[in-house]
Amino acid sequence: MPGSRSRHDTDLSTAEAIRRDFSAAWGELGAAWGVAPSTAAVQGYLLAHGGPLTEPEIRRALGLSHRAASLALLQCEEWGLIRRAAAPRRSGQRGPVATAYEMVGSNWEWFRRVARARKERETDPVVPVLDRCVQAAAREARASHDPELAELAERLEGLGTFVRLFDRGVGVIVDGSPEATETLFALIGEVEPAALARLLELVGTLPPRELARALTTLSRLSPRAARRLLSLAAQPALARLVRTSHVAAEARPPVAERDRR
Repeated sequence: MPGSRSRHDTDLSTAEAIRRDFSAAWGELGAAWGVAPSTAAVQGYLLAHGGPLTEPEIRRALGLSHRAASLALLQCEEWGLIRRAAAPRRSGQRGPVATAYEMVGSNWEWFRRVARARKERETDPVVPVLDRCVQAAAREARASHDPELAELAERLEGLGTFVRLFDRGVGVIVDGSPEATETLFALIGEVEPAALARLLELVGTLPPRELARALTTLSRLSPRAARRLLSLAAQPALARLVRTSHVAAEARPPVAERDRR
C-alpha cells in the first residue's frame, strides 16, 4: 500500500514522516478523483518533497514495487504533473545514477494541467456524442410529430447547452496563465462571502448580451486604464451613492403591491 510504514520508520525524521503521511492521504483522495492511488501518492510525495527524486527513492519511501512506482511516474508525466530533471541523480551514496523527477511549476500550474487533462479525457468526448443525439431526436421528432421525441430533443438540447457552457468555463482556467488563475482565486478570497453572493445575484438579473458586451469592452482596456477605473470605483462618493441606491431599492415596495395601490 502507498505510504505503508517499514521497519526503518523509527529512523525517519519528523519531516519525512509527515511527507509520507501526506502522500498516503493524497493517494486516498486520488481514488475519489478517479486516479490510481499509487499515482496520486507519488504526486503527493513530490508535492511535499519538491524533488528531484529518483524512482528508487520514491519506491522505497512509499513502499511501492518497481513496476507500480514506474507506472505511477509515467502517469504523472502523462498528466503533466512532473517532469524529468535536467541532470540525473544518484540514489544514495553508492547507488546507481538514475533519472530524477520533480514537480512542474507552481501549484496553479499543475492544477491547470490537471484541469486540461480531465477536460480532454472527460468533457471533450461528450460534446459530439450529445450533439449527435440531439440532432437525431430533433430529426425524428419533426418527422413523426411524436411528443415524447420532442420532449427528449428539448431535454438533450438543454443538457448539451449545460455541458458546452461548463466546458467553456473550464477552458478559461485551462487556457489562462497560472498567474492569472492565482489572481482570480486570490480575489475571490479577498471579497466577503456576502458581497460575492450579492454580486452573483446581481449578475443573474442583468441581460446576458449587454453584460457580455460590457465585459468585452473592459477586456480592451489597458492595464493603466483598468487601474484608473478601479480607483474611480473605490471613491467614497461612489460608495455612498451605491449604498443610497441599495437602501432606496430595498425600501421600494414590489411592483405588484404598487399596482394594487
